[in-house]
Amino acid sequence: MERVNEIVLCSGNPGKIKEFEVLMPPGIRVRSLAELGMPLDLPETGNTLEANAEQKARYVFERTGLPCMADDTGLEVRALGGAPGVLSARYAGPAKDTVANMALLLSNMSGIADRSARFRTVIAYVDTQGLQLVEGEVKGMIIEAPRGSGGFGYDPVFLPEMSDLTFAELPLEKKNAVSHRAQAMWRLAQWLDEHHRRR
Repeated sequence: MERVNEIVLCSGNPGKIKEFEVLMPPGIRVRSLAELGMPLDLPETGNTLEANAEQKARYVFERTGLPCMADDTGLEVRALGGAPGVLSARYAGPAKDTVANMALLLSNMSGIADRSARFRTVIAYVDTQGLQLVEGEVKGMIIEAPRGSGGFGYDPVFLPEMSDLTFAELPLEKKNAVSHRAQAMWRLAQWLDEHHRRR
């Protein structure tokens, strides 16, 4: 078995690439889709976060032969039966309009007392040995009106447990220290490090 020295991140988001680079074990280079001339809009037709992450990672792996990782993230609200969930980015329609998504969420939560929710990220890693899935989650609640200008997506209405600040109000380095994506990335980095030591 050869040691992994590069991984393709199945994302067009440069900020996400930088995050993954920081968390990878030493000696592993993170490559972008753009660097490989791959399309940035990958298929996501699964019914779960796991299925979407795996679909994207396998799609790129089959076309490059390189180890690949992909993530999918969803906001799951208990009172809405786990919605928006896997449809978080397209909650208000296929345009992936974050303002419309947040407005629809707040409208659907109007008058609901139980505002508990969680953000969940699943990362799929695929190489010649198969598939590895890891996940991270942050519990919190949906507040009644947006607060803060940082972050993206539902960050202005998500108040994580043990915090008086929404994800959009937290400084980026503090958000990244506790976020669902950071937890999943740390778990993948730990697995990769152990995977390397066994080789």
